[in-house]
Amino acid sequence: MLPEPDTDLCRDLAADLRSAGFTAEALRDAWGAAADDAIARGLRSPASRALGDRGDALAVLGRLLVLGMPQAEASVDHALVRAGAQGLARLGLAEIDGGEVRPLAVVRPQSYADDSGSGQWWIGSDLDEAALGGPLPEDHVLGVGGASLTLAGLQLPTPAERALDIGAGCGIQALRARAHAAHVVATDISPRALSFTRLNALLNGIDGIEVRLGSLFEPVAGEQYDRVVSNPPFVITPRVADVPAYEYRDGGMVGDDVVAAFVKGVGAHLAPGGVAQLLGNWETRDGVPGLERVRGWVESSPVPLDAWVVERESLDPLSYAELWVRDGGTLPGTPGFARLVDAWLDDFAARAVTEVGFGYLLLRRPADGTPTLARYETLHTALAGDGLGAHLAAALDAHDRLSGLDDAGLAASVLVVAPDVTEARHHLPGAEDPTVIELRQGGGFGRALGVDPGLAALVGACDGDLPVGVLIDAIADLLEVDAGALRADLLPRARELAFTGFLRFAH
Repeated sequence: MLPEPDTDLCRDLAADLRSAGFTAEALRDAWGAAADDAIARGLRSPASRALGDRGDALAVLGRLLVLGMPQAEASVDHALVRAGAQGLARLGLAEIDGGEVRPLAVVRPQSYADDSGSGQWWIGSDLDEAALGGPLPEDHVLGVGGASLTLAGLQLPTPAERALDIGAGCGIQALRARAHAAHVVATDISPRALSFTRLNALLNGIDGIEVRLGSLFEPVAGEQYDRVVSNPPFVITPRVADVPAYEYRDGGMVGDDVVAAFVKGVGAHLAPGGVAQLLGNWETRDGVPGLERVRGWVESSPVPLDAWVVERESLDPLSYAELWVRDGGTLPGTPGFARLVDAWLDDFAARAVTEVGFGYLLLRRPADGTPTLARYETLHTALAGDGLGAHLAAALDAHDRLSGLDDAGLAASVLVVAPDVTEARHHLPGAEDPTVIELRQGGGFGRALGVDPGLAALVGACDGDLPVGVLIDAIADLLEVDAGALRADLLPRARELAFTGFLRFAH
């Protein structure tokens, strides 16, 4: 466990990092884009080679705090004029021996951006496999990875009074939540993880984050929050001897039970209107698709919940096993790799698992107690950027407005095409009419939707001037079809386009 971080020392270290220009962009420029990308794959030598014998503060701190490479004490003192090498040691981030500073953790700059602006944090976490030279210890505190960045980007950028981060790890979700919530409670089963959360809050000058030790909802019994976020330890891990149980990814339950427990228990901790967002895995088991099993968890919640669940990808048992064995630092061809893969395959076979899905869950406690949103979908498209949180918030607002409109109300509404929507038409050579019309979304989930001429005409005509019903009647005249039948066909699809962000209410 790290020592309790000293507020003044964290402030000094932050000032030193700022003076050194210790940013993600500066480091990427220093060792090049290819070397920067290699670091994410566990390769640090290209970055080290690119720095060569540079002795400036950025290079010294890049080697020490990003690559996890020992540096001379004098060089570190020169780079950290306020905190010095001794300051790093007092914070538990390094040790000093014989004039050499050896890192005990990494502190990496992390850029972020959303609709409210952009910025950068310094995030401390444990040394990775490249720095350790082998498999991770079971109490490893993970830094900022792809999954945590995804969840941070998914967080709703709307004001909240109280937020809860379950399974805080290094604290990245708590930091993001604090940007929109007045007070954040961050929990974890790992005292070391909570120490990093405290350190990172102080290092970035962020107050209002309280840490509590415990599993799932135990530390917040009887409490309710406006926002709950979690990147839980959802990785499905065999419950057998000699299989490492990494705290950062393994919740200690069988199969996907940790995600099921979260879904079934979170409603009691949401204030009316409160929203929970998390990442998770779910098994296709005994022929029941994973998303249907998630639907069952939601429906069995004692507190009724709105649900929007997106399956982002799915893996067969072998691919899943290989992914997480490698993640722990055991690589193909090394001792134990095949044995660990077999342990995963045996575990899946015992439950008749044929596929494992990964995705995002948004759960909401309806303010009036009556759920109106039950959406379970598969989206394997690439994410479209940093604005997903704003996209989700807009979709929820659109859903609530649409729920209060019958078909006559929607027909009387004025809609406008979202600015990120484009249309593509594909023609056979020499043909006058297109064989395929496709609407594409530049933001949000980057959806692509095949449409017929009627719907394409409606979307094209939605310029914020005339109501939807008037437009449909005009299109019916143009296409020489029955206006009532066309309304019955287009209004439900216009609802879907308004929810998914292709169309927006003009006012």
